[in-house]
Amino acid sequence: MTDWNAPEARRSGMNVVVKVAPYLWPDDKPWVKRRVVVALLMLLVAKLIAVGTPFFYKAAVDSLSGDTDNAAVWLAIGAVGLTVAYGMARLMNVGFQQLRDVVFAAVGQRALRQLALETFQHMHALSLRYHITRKTGGLSRIIERGVKGVEFLLRFLLFSIGPLLLELLLIAVVLAVVFDMWYLAVVFVTIGLYIWFTFKVTEWRVKIRKQMNDQDTDANQKAIDSLLNFETVKYFGAERREATRYDGAMAGYEQAALKTSYSLAFLNFGQSLLITAGLVIVMVMAAVGVQNGSLTVGDFVMVNAYMIQITMPLNFLGTVYREIRQAMIDMSEMFDLLEQPAEVKDAPDAKPLAVTGGEVVLDDVRFGYDPERPVLKGVSIRVGAGETVAIVGPSGSGKSTIGRLLFRFYDVTGGAIRIDGQDLRAVTQESLHAQIGVVPQDTVLFNDSILYNIAYGRPDATRDEIEAAARAAKIHDFIRSLPEGYDTQVGERGLKLSGGEKQRVGIARTLLKNPPILLLDEATSALDTETERDIQSELKAMGEGRTVVTIAHRLSTIADADRIVVLVKGEIVEEGTHAELLAANGRYASLWSRQAAELPDDEPRLAHPGKDIPDPADEGMVPADGSWRWVDES
Repeated sequence: MTDWNAPEARRSGMNVVVKVAPYLWPDDKPWVKRRVVVALLMLLVAKLIAVGTPFFYKAAVDSLSGDTDNAAVWLAIGAVGLTVAYGMARLMNVGFQQLRDVVFAAVGQRALRQLALETFQHMHALSLRYHITRKTGGLSRIIERGVKGVEFLLRFLLFSIGPLLLELLLIAVVLAVVFDMWYLAVVFVTIGLYIWFTFKVTEWRVKIRKQMNDQDTDANQKAIDSLLNFETVKYFGAERREATRYDGAMAGYEQAALKTSYSLAFLNFGQSLLITAGLVIVMVMAAVGVQNGSLTVGDFVMVNAYMIQITMPLNFLGTVYREIRQAMIDMSEMFDLLEQPAEVKDAPDAKPLAVTGGEVVLDDVRFGYDPERPVLKGVSIRVGAGETVAIVGPSGSGKSTIGRLLFRFYDVTGGAIRIDGQDLRAVTQESLHAQIGVVPQDTVLFNDSILYNIAYGRPDATRDEIEAAARAAKIHDFIRSLPEGYDTQVGERGLKLSGGEKQRVGIARTLLKNPPILLLDEATSALDTETERDIQSELKAMGEGRTVVTIAHRLSTIADADRIVVLVKGEIVEEGTHAELLAANGRYASLWSRQAAELPDDEPRLAHPGKDIPDPADEGMVPADGSWRWVDES
């Protein structure tokens, strides 16, 4: 829990102010500066009118009572005229304040938009490692609260503390000049006690509010996590369990919210007690002055008006201070996100990747997600331009890691990966990603139309090009059969489509992108045999003329690859064509024998040299999803 009295917390608060301040005075946006200046002028005029308004009230009362030294002046204007002037002054005060808000609104909204965009871009710039460990629900709530706090803090910097001090100073001058120093002393003591009490109680309430925020974030994260896993919840009949889990989080939020409400009531009553005490003392002093003839009835009324006028900004101070503290918490959490370093960055002299043939070379590549647990231990693979190379091996051997390194989700810790002789660390990520197409095991779609999802591969593609890609992926006829055709919404993560349909949309999307290098990351392992067989022909056609890296478990899908690399525990143990590896009677041949024995009757088989089918326990194999796969028993 943050202790906002601690020096490091105060420094953190000042850091937030320093980060927000440039949005008020950007060097490259002169129109923002002009609006800020005009808004401040409107504010100054409004405060001058506010301080002068009670004089009209006093004059009207004195005019009605005849108790004035300037009777001729006030009688000439008349009580009615003075009352109208008083009303007009109040209206002008409100009018200039609203005009100030109108002028400043564009500044605040620009800041909101810019900070939201910066946060969004930064989240996409963070590494895959960060996004794997994130909690989407809690993250979205932190960003939402932080962005909302920006406009409030900007308003605070311009329109709260400074204007409050200005108004109190002007009223103090009036009280000292028109009345005497005792009035000023009482007002100062009252304000001092009020501010001290407000700050002390608010500091206590901020800690409670932080607890409430944490519980709110936790509850929101649990709710979103549960909804994203809707099918899993249904599979295990866990609706009641999820509801209990969510209710437990909400119970913690309820307790913190009740404490917040109770403490707010205490704060409001204490503030009212102090300000009322000060008001009564000043009014008693004024009443005594009227009785002994040193003050007029109008003076009595004016003192009351000024005390009420002081009360309003003081109450506002309490609210502003509470909200400032809350905004500081919310924004500090968001700025913590913005300060998360991007693990993979473009080098200062990075150049666009120039693909001439599409040769991919892994040169003694070493990598580990944790330094203590290396995943790849000196892997060297060359995929020639236009070649198809398959990487197979047990789970945990590092196959998918190679795909992530090729796309530069992570940087290698040793060795290098090159495309046409260019080290991936020396080229821009944007150009790298543009040259590689990926068909993953589970194609995830945006909750939008089929047209949008296919066009995601190349947003500037024409309708004819999109439909051509869909035809090549053998999904055009299916789309046309839908009531809404290409405008059909696919649902969140594409859940309205079957696995094969989603995979075909993913293939069409990649075909539309038309990359020279293709990565197939277990692209059909999640599909049934018949659907897999259909899609395999489409994947084979898509790979023609491209450099293809295939990561696979099912060996029948990669038997016709130009070369097959067998990876075990982060090291290459075998490499060659399908026929060469079968002839070698090594680990690949063992797995092929077992998988061939498990093929359905209508599945085409490739010839392999005779050898006894090994015991699965000897080879570290277990059945999964109807096929046999290596399992790393280390």
